[in-house]
Amino acid sequence: MIRTFTDVTSGMAATNYYDDLCLRLIGDGVPLPVAVERIASAHLDGKPLPVGKKKLTKKERDSLFWSSNVVKECPPESWNAEAMSLALARYLGQEPVAADGVVARVARDAPDALIRAVRYSGLVLNPHSPRLAELDQAASESEAVAELCRVLDLFALAHRDRVAAVEAHKARLAELSVFDLLIYASLYAFDVLVPRDFKVRALAPPSRVDLELAWDALSDLLAWKLAGASISSLKLTEDVIGRSVARHLRPILFESGTASSNEAVKNLRALHALMDAQIELNEFTARSADAFCYDDGIRFVRRGDRLEIVEVDPAARAAWQNDGRKLERLHGYWFHRAMDTYVEQVASDPAKWAIGRPENADANRLAWLRTLQAQLRLREAYGVADEVTSGSGDAVDLFRALLSLNLMSVFFQQDFLAAFAERLDASGDWVAALQRLTMDGLREGLQNRLPLTWSDRDSKVINITGWTVTASEPKGNPRMASAILDFWTYDMVAMAERLQRNEPGLQPHLFERPVLKFGATLVQLPWIVGLQNNSSAAINNLRRLGARRGQARDEAQRIEAGLARLLDTRGFKTLLNWKPPRNVDDPGEVDLIATLDQHLFVIEVKSTFLRRSQREAWLHAASTLRKAGDQLRRKVEAVSVAIASDPELRALLDLAEDRVPTRHHGWIADTSIDCDHKRFAGFLKVSVEELLIALRDDRHLLNDPEGLLDGNYGADPSLEADASRAAWTLYPDGFSAERFVEVIESEAVWDLRDRTQHRPSPQ
Repeated sequence: MIRTFTDVTSGMAATNYYDDLCLRLIGDGVPLPVAVERIASAHLDGKPLPVGKKKLTKKERDSLFWSSNVVKECPPESWNAEAMSLALARYLGQEPVAADGVVARVARDAPDALIRAVRYSGLVLNPHSPRLAELDQAASESEAVAELCRVLDLFALAHRDRVAAVEAHKARLAELSVFDLLIYASLYAFDVLVPRDFKVRALAPPSRVDLELAWDALSDLLAWKLAGASISSLKLTEDVIGRSVARHLRPILFESGTASSNEAVKNLRALHALMDAQIELNEFTARSADAFCYDDGIRFVRRGDRLEIVEVDPAARAAWQNDGRKLERLHGYWFHRAMDTYVEQVASDPAKWAIGRPENADANRLAWLRTLQAQLRLREAYGVADEVTSGSGDAVDLFRALLSLNLMSVFFQQDFLAAFAERLDASGDWVAALQRLTMDGLREGLQNRLPLTWSDRDSKVINITGWTVTASEPKGNPRMASAILDFWTYDMVAMAERLQRNEPGLQPHLFERPVLKFGATLVQLPWIVGLQNNSSAAINNLRRLGARRGQARDEAQRIEAGLARLLDTRGFKTLLNWKPPRNVDDPGEVDLIATLDQHLFVIEVKSTFLRRSQREAWLHAASTLRKAGDQLRRKVEAVSVAIASDPELRALLDLAEDRVPTRHHGWIADTSIDCDHKRFAGFLKVSVEELLIALRDDRHLLNDPEGLLDGNYGADPSLEADASRAAWTLYPDGFSAERFVEVIESEAVWDLRDRTQHRPSPQ
């Protein structure tokens, strides 16, 4: 095979990048299977990189790769390697480039690899792809591939039926404006989603509809409306809002039995049906199609004209749920850290807690705690500074931005959701409860108590200014309030323009930026703002929607520096951002090196966001984490070679000749919990937060030692804290590098021991 590559590419005037790379690797003594894997990885990583101003398009790179002799002469066993399988999945998921005969050849030589690539490609929801025709032709090469095609046909039929149902229901509401849709969605929410009892800890909705599923469905419907809306209709005025309320909201609440009421009731029923259909479609996508694509713990087996799920790897299937449970416990951990901060600092100055109306004092204190919770997490785990930049470019005080959102949540919880629940308990009818809530608001001279609220931007800035009061600014800071508002704002006009131009880009989830901007008018949905997890909202606002901010690189370096400081306190010698000598296989800058007790640690840090689907987690694994593993392989090699040969590096790490590390560890430290403790290129992926907890030795805070998460907010968290820490210490015989490695590799941080009861997160 080596001779084939050499013979084909030698003497050519214009060579293929991937064939040239193969020749170079083989010439360096790299075995052919390893060379093929690295070449496929280079393709997945977007190589060849631009040279000067010459930059290949994705189509050109794909054409180059699939026409290369590396692919044409690929050994059958190499298709089963991860990188080639992912490259094949990428080929099947795109349309512009066709590689004649490739799919049929893989079906014949490595059918399992093809089946895996088909799953990862997303073809299951792309029935019009030209790659499906290639797959159908390849079915004659393998019965397993033929059966896969039959399974895809059943998926396509089920998906088509659900899409058709959504489109049919959309047609009944085609004439509604975006604001009209939000009115009916809000009525739906108070009927179906708003909890009925705010006195109990678990705020469960009254129906079996999951809150996030409903919010996601609404986001999809909002995008549908924005894509077809005139831009002028999105610049709301009081007159436009008044006509919409008069036609669609007032008849439901105050004009029962009238002609206009009949129209509004009909529309509300249609919205219910549309939400049900959209949720059904989304659940099919998430729980069936995405599970087919990305859940390696199951297989879909055809039984006649229906599909059944067969569990093939219980451990793999449980991984996603386990990561979710860890994430919930981390929310609790940071809540306890916030309470510790309160005990140490805030309690010494009670005036800091005097926020808002006296009757809301307890709720406002909790808002302050949750603000501390989010800020601590963003600062220590995500490297976010105390001041960030909004989308408008203005500087935003992070604590005040977080506090403002938490106080918004308190306002909507107390004055809308809990007030509605009380009136519903008295009347037994959700419409009557909303009607009474609205009338009581008018009678008491309060702001509107309708199921959605709106105001002009200037009024909102004035309201938020009161939440920016500090000792140095006793009247608050209107400019800061304006920047905070921008930080949490989702611009409907900008999103509509982007959707109508078919431009790629991220669509905010409603909880990430819950202030909806319609020109000079701002709309909020109490049933989202009052129930959302504001810590998650802040993380994803900054790390998902704002990943390209200029501050992101500084934040990554602060994560690295924070880990280094904790390692230093444990006796490690650390080195940040070391740049090895450049060579052909340039490993790039090494984020963090640490040494202790003959152990060498090379840590690659990745800062990302909180993912909400298996698809997102799989994409993270197949792109960022896969690439991180490959980077770490080169960096560990570079550091190991340099320690053996470079006296300057040994001096930086305080390594004498007799103290050269004998045990080397490469870890990927990622801010997300996804793919926790999996290995990439042989290297362990661990969350940054797990490393922080292991180094701080405070895993007892993951287990709600004072019962705060059960609502026992009056407890003194300092009570029995020392005893709790001693009982849960990870290092009963003292800290050592050996034990630290054991703690991380065995996942000891997450050990519940005899605590079998799983507690909910604090939000």
